[in-house]
Amino acid sequence: MKILIIEDERELAQDIAKYLGSEQYRCELAADHAEAMEKIAAYAYDCILLDLMLPGGDGLEILHELKKQNRQDGLIIISAKDSLDDKVAGLKLGADDYLAKPFHLAELSARILSVIRRKQFDSNNIISQNELRIDLNAKAVSVNDESVSLTKKEYDLLLFFMGNKNRVLSKGALAEHLSGDFADMFDKHDFVYAHVKNLKKKLKESGYGDYLKTIYATGYKWEI
Repeated sequence: MKILIIEDERELAQDIAKYLGSEQYRCELAADHAEAMEKIAAYAYDCILLDLMLPGGDGLEILHELKKQNRQDGLIIISAKDSLDDKVAGLKLGADDYLAKPFHLAELSARILSVIRRKQFDSNNIISQNELRIDLNAKAVSVNDESVSLTKKEYDLLLFFMGNKNRVLSKGALAEHLSGDFADMFDKHDFVYAHVKNLKKKLKESGYGDYLKTIYATGYKWEI
């Protein structure tokens, strides 16, 4: 799952990214208003962490722009501005949560999971489709009650497919989800094909219902 950390305190941003990386999130950083606007214009995220006080502009302006575009990225405000007015303004504009600094990284991680679970999976900790089961808290996948060992990228892909069921996802969209800022560096998306192929092979060997379909010359679709 992909997180954008919009935070001008470099050490804090790196601490957050390091901790969330250990929790199997992939993190990107933006240190000011302009860089944040550039990233949200180019990429989609599972969750955005937004500081309200940024060089070059107000964080609430970023939130307003996201909602004006009807973006579905989860959003948590992380800010030292702990006044009631700021909190109310952010939540009214559409933020999913508000966490005042200083905070414990474990709590931040729990809130991120809660936001993603609520927005993408109807607040469930367990995602099930017939014989396939994903435990979001344990980051564990099973088919017919037998554990399936996936790499981090395969797990990310599986969640991305199931969170976008019955939608055709292009190889470009999958490359951006897996690699973010680095997706544009690849002329081809062979690495996407390799990860999808491995994911499909592991699920098929475990006996899942062949929900992951290849759409010729377009991409892939998770059908239910």
